[in-house]
Amino acid sequence: FMPLMCFTLFCVVSVTNVPSPHSTIRPGFPVPVNTNNPGVRKAARFGVYRYNNSSNDLFLFKESQIKKAMVQIVRGLKYMLHVEIKRTVCQKRNHSNLDSCHFQREKNLQRMLRCYFEVWITPWIHKVHILVAHC
Repeated sequence: FMPLMCFTLFCVVSVTNVPSPHSTIRPGFPVPVNTNNPGVRKAARFGVYRYNNSSNDLFLFKESQIKKAMVQIVRGLKYMLHVEIKRTVCQKRNHSNLDSCHFQREKNLQRMLRCYFEVWITPWIHKVHILVAHC
């Protein structure tokens, strides 16, 4: 078990709690992280941005549920996320803020996708790479 210290955007593995040599967790290996973690939520939003930029849908999608999250410490934080995203009422051309976009209520316009995102965040240089975005 590696405790994570979480700040507004990022989580850092605590260096005071080094795993024993017999532990199955090693530095650089993915570890589970709470899906409500602020860093996880931010990484999921980056994945959604990538999806919205590459889709031909008239409406923006937004994350509805983060099903599973892992984090790996590799020259930054690499998040591996299983996320459900849903179509919102906001149209792409309006460039709406996703936080203010509500999910579609009309049955014929509702759509849900299951996605897998790998998002690599390097906090000290403010860089984000979306390595994988499959929906």
